[in-house]
Amino acid sequence: MSHYQAGGFTMLPPIVKNLLIINGIMFLATIVLQANFQINLNGILGLHWVQSQDFEWYQVFTYMFMHGSFSHIFFNMFAVWMFGSAVENAWGSKRFLTYYLITGIGAAVLHYFIMYALEIAPTLQLIDSFLQNPGQQTLRALLNQHQFQMSSSMHPEITGLFQESESALNAVLQGNTSTRNLEQAYTFITDYRRHYLNLPVVVGASGSLFGLLLAFGMMFPNTRLFLIFLPIPIKAKYFVIGYGALELFSGLSNNPGDNVAHFAHLGGMLFGFLLIMYWRKFANDDDSFYKQF
Repeated sequence: MSHYQAGGFTMLPPIVKNLLIINGIMFLATIVLQANFQINLNGILGLHWVQSQDFEWYQVFTYMFMHGSFSHIFFNMFAVWMFGSAVENAWGSKRFLTYYLITGIGAAVLHYFIMYALEIAPTLQLIDSFLQNPGQQTLRALLNQHQFQMSSSMHPEITGLFQESESALNAVLQGNTSTRNLEQAYTFITDYRRHYLNLPVVVGASGSLFGLLLAFGMMFPNTRLFLIFLPIPIKAKYFVIGYGALELFSGLSNNPGDNVAHFAHLGGMLFGFLLIMYWRKFANDDDSFYKQF
C-alpha cells in the first residue's frame, strides 16, 4: 500500500464536488425525462432485486446517483458535502472514492439480503403455493399475509390486469372455484409474481453517506456537531452510535408505511467499518493514514 500524504484543506474537494454535480444532473434528468417523455429514469437506473426482469448489473452503481425527491437529494448531498469533504481532505481522493463506492454497494447488498429474508421470500412462497395448487385456501393464505401492490408508474398494465381479474379473485375467495375463475386468477397471480419482483427499487446516496458518517465518527470522534433538532452540541462518536441504533430499531420495527431503506443505511456503516479494518490490517506500519484511528 502506498504511503498516504495529506494534502491541504479544501472546502469542496474534487470527488465531493463531482458527486454533487453528477447527482444534481441525474436528478434534473429524471424530472425532464419523466415530464416530457414519460421515461422513468429511477426505474431504469435504480437498483432492482436480482431476480427481477428489470434488474441490470450496472444498477449496483447507478442507484447511488438517483433520488426520489428534492428533499431526498438536498439532505443527502448536504451531508455528503458536510462529512465527505472532511474525509476526502484527510484521505485523499482515490481512497475516498473507493470507500464511497464500496459502502454504496455494500449498503444495497445488506438491504436486499434482509429484505429477501423478511419480505420477498415469504411472499414468493405464498404466491408459488397458489400457482402450484390454485384454490380458495391457497389464495386466502396469500391475501391474509400480503396486500397486492400496484405500481402503475413502472408497470401500468398490472392495474388493468387486476381490474379484469378482480371478480374472479373474489369468486375464488368465496368458494366459487369454477375453471374460468381459477384460470383468470391463475393468470393474474402469474403476472403479479413478475410484477412483484420488479417492485423493490432502491435509489439514493444514503448508503454511502452512512459509510461517510462512520468514517467521520472514527476519525474525528470528539468533534462537536451542532444539529437543528438538538438544543446542545453532540460529539461525532455519540451521534454515529445513536444514529446507527435508531436505524437498527427502525429497520426491525418494519413499519408498513415506512419507505426508508434502513438496512441499506446500516449496510453502508457495516461495510465502511469492514473496509477500514481491512485497510488497517494490511497497512504498512508507517502508513500515516492509520494514525487517524
